[in-house]
Amino acid sequence: MPADLEQHHPAVNATRARQGRWGKHVFWVLIISTVLAAAALFGAWGLRSGDLAGVEHNNGAKTTQEAERYSTDQAPVKQTPAG
Repeated sequence: MPADLEQHHPAVNATRARQGRWGKHVFWVLIISTVLAAAALFGAWGLRSGDLAGVEHNNGAKTTQEAERYSTDQAPVKQTPAG
């Protein structure tokens, strides 16, 4: 065996060898990915926020009076007896 391959390393069991390392690099990857995900979420919401409040996008109504026709009166909850 060549001399450069005969290095003495600490013996580590298989479970420990398969586990990842925690450190500053992992922390920064998590922080940056979370910030990018939040930016994408708020960016998508910001692009569509005008459509969320628009009446015509929900049911095709053009005016407030036309949209009021689609509202239904609230009725009390009907319960059947247990039995």
